[in-house]
Amino acid sequence: MTITLFFSFHLSFSLFEDVPAVRRHLVRKSNKGQVVHINKDHKEPSARSRKLDRTPHEVFVELNELVMDKNQELQWRETARWIKFEEDVEEETDRWGKPHVASLSFRSLLELRKTISHGAVLLDLKQKTLPGIAHQVVEQMIISDQIKVEDRANVLRALLLKHRYVSPLAVYDPPATLLRTKDNPPILGMHRSKSKHELKLLEKIPENAEATVVLVGAVAFLEQPSMAFVRLQEAVLLESVLEVPVPVRFLFLLMGPPIANIDYHQIGRSISTLMSDKHFHEAAYLADERQDLLNAINSFLDCSIVLPPSEVGGEELLRSVARFQREMLRKREEQQGKELKVKEPKSPKDKALQAPFKPGVDPLRRSGRLFGGLIRDAARRYPKYASDLRDALNPQCMAAVIFIYFAALSPAVTFGGLLGEKTGGLIGVSELIIATAMQGVIFSLLGAQPLLVVGFSGPLLVFEEAFYSFCNANDMEYLTGRVWIGFWLVLIVVLIVAFEGSFLVRFVSRFTQEIFSFLISLIFIYETFSKLGKVRLGRRVVGEPNTALLTLVLMSGTFFIAFYLRKFKNSAFFPGKLRRMIGDFGVPISILIMVLVDYSIKDTYTQKLSVPTGFSVTSPEKRGWLIPPLGSDGQFPVWMMGASILPALLVFILIFMETQITTLIVCKKERMLLKGSGFHLDLLIIVAIGGVSALFGLPWLAAATVRSVTHTNALTVMSKAVAPGDKPRIQEVKEQRVTGFFVALFVGLSIVIGDLLRQIPIAVLFGIFLYMGVMSLNGIQLTERMLLLLMPPKYHPDHTYVRKVRTLRMHLFTAIQLVCLAALWAVMSTAASLAFPFVLILTVPVKWFLLPRIFTTREMQCVSLTAWMHAHTHTKSSTVA
Repeated sequence: MTITLFFSFHLSFSLFEDVPAVRRHLVRKSNKGQVVHINKDHKEPSARSRKLDRTPHEVFVELNELVMDKNQELQWRETARWIKFEEDVEEETDRWGKPHVASLSFRSLLELRKTISHGAVLLDLKQKTLPGIAHQVVEQMIISDQIKVEDRANVLRALLLKHRYVSPLAVYDPPATLLRTKDNPPILGMHRSKSKHELKLLEKIPENAEATVVLVGAVAFLEQPSMAFVRLQEAVLLESVLEVPVPVRFLFLLMGPPIANIDYHQIGRSISTLMSDKHFHEAAYLADERQDLLNAINSFLDCSIVLPPSEVGGEELLRSVARFQREMLRKREEQQGKELKVKEPKSPKDKALQAPFKPGVDPLRRSGRLFGGLIRDAARRYPKYASDLRDALNPQCMAAVIFIYFAALSPAVTFGGLLGEKTGGLIGVSELIIATAMQGVIFSLLGAQPLLVVGFSGPLLVFEEAFYSFCNANDMEYLTGRVWIGFWLVLIVVLIVAFEGSFLVRFVSRFTQEIFSFLISLIFIYETFSKLGKVRLGRRVVGEPNTALLTLVLMSGTFFIAFYLRKFKNSAFFPGKLRRMIGDFGVPISILIMVLVDYSIKDTYTQKLSVPTGFSVTSPEKRGWLIPPLGSDGQFPVWMMGASILPALLVFILIFMETQITTLIVCKKERMLLKGSGFHLDLLIIVAIGGVSALFGLPWLAAATVRSVTHTNALTVMSKAVAPGDKPRIQEVKEQRVTGFFVALFVGLSIVIGDLLRQIPIAVLFGIFLYMGVMSLNGIQLTERMLLLLMPPKYHPDHTYVRKVRTLRMHLFTAIQLVCLAALWAVMSTAASLAFPFVLILTVPVKWFLLPRIFTTREMQCVSLTAWMHAHTHTKSSTVA
């Protein structure tokens, strides 16, 4: 783009020669008349003792180019901006295009490097106004022989021209005001107020960001290209220079004749893209001299790709470029060091976010005294009780209550039905609903991490079935045996908490956690289809042969509606608030739709939800609410009272593993939880209440992984405004006790509204069961690596464990995990299922003693992260759920 500079005659040369508002910013001259510019080699005496702040900030970059408006007047027009990605103004429609990754020409980067090597570089310039900056820049350009003395006024005029911006609805110019002094002619000043567009854009710009202004254009009065790179000593607001009021820290100016063989626009894009690059703009903040900037450009070029002219395109080109760039980035990482450095928080908010993960407040750090961890958990969490109530005053919490209510009721009813079948009706739906409600209410009131949802799980179902079979085979009362297991559970958990045994969860690496999480999800999915295949037909009615088909339709419909409404939350349809509301209520909406579908089909029978009438046990003829510890006939074997410690250990292992791993998943660092957690306190509450519940014939519960993660996700607030083209990030999680309390309460009251719940087809709950199982599989690294087994290496995604571990070695690691998973499933499916917890524990020594003999430390760090717990607690989380 070439432009011939034209100035109207009403702006005379003297305008900028005698105005005090401008003259006070002129560089000082010595007695000999020599020009002295203020840069790194010359500092004001008052600034010598002041330490310069060069802390790197996030950046907002704006590119402005000289254009001629319809009145044949020159002005700076905004043509592009960078908030991580590049956005360009489309000339035809005069609106912003889609954010995209900037692609630069190699020649423009070389020209940029050349101009910086010969141009004016002013670092830590102590100016706070645009006229002052402009005069310093012009004088330095004269000193560096880029422009002539007689060009000073023309360049000043160009720098102080008005700016033109683009809004979503219209193009507008900042209104100009004339500033007068007593003895001098007017000078052009600029002022504008914030608009709705500005406020919306400011939300997308990172907090504490500083701006870079890039000014490029062709002018007729210059004989050669002239450049200046400026870093201000302090970021300042320059009125009407930027589209939004963001403090400016850097300026880049490039002007030259139209006949020069350079592309001003492309060079402007090049420096803008460089400043938006994290590594380059950090180097720009820390640069002491020109050579530091040139070295940063060289580093950028080392990681850039030059595509030769070719007709090859499409996905093949993208894949080859991606592979080559990954290799270059890997080399840069190796040069910069592989060790992760923990940076000190720069603001009180950052400190608050990082506080729960600093070594001083590690929830698993042992205090060295009895019950020290328990006391510390209570002292850390209970002072935030009032905020737990205040933070629940949010519509999203109401949506979470409705969603999680069905998510908690569905497994209670489904597992209750399975439990009733496997225990001869001694423990069924009624007992499981009451246990879920009672233990959930107590935990939500007293727990250290109320985001956890207490519920029944697949591994506990396996144990209950195995123990019931054992009792029948040895002619012992099953419920009485559970009472003594409960007594031992209370004793075991008190001892473990007294000696702070929760620290053992540090040894549960990602290797074991992934296997356990995958197994639980697999149980959800398996039981869904297993139960679907055993749908019992009711009384013979017309259309009965279609029952199986309708059941499948209801289950599938519930699953797919809930699944796609969840994805709809991040789509581009409808306004954001409506879209998020639909996504948050996706599960209740899917349930309602499928219930209405079932209700509208009169001629086909479907099995409905079985809810007991009132607070009665499942089998009143077999048992009551209180279980006698000595048996119904007082003849329970004494030896079994003591031997119950062995099955109690098995139950404790299951509850310990699931509760502590679930806490790790819920509290992973990227969720940015602020109130902390309490491994010791939560374990004591869950196990102790479960132990006492055995006296009433109620099942043991644990922190249910799938439901807890679903609960946390439902309370997660994603950032509404992010950098254009970037993905939404977690803004906060509504940490409170109210949703868990009401979910548990409503589950208990489900018995009261039994008539309404009995209208819900059991197939709909199967769909929710399947939805929770499938959603929990997403994000587990084991699931991702299993899919890679079926995928050619050239199609593998850009993950660390793909880039840094050879394909066959990665597949071997996955295969070992699958073998462990298969062993666990085999044990669960045989008469040895009672030993399932011990087999699960064996995956821990497999990880710590066997895998190091097969894989290198680097390979294990990339795939399984050897120091997973340490990294989770201090630097970063490695768990995805």
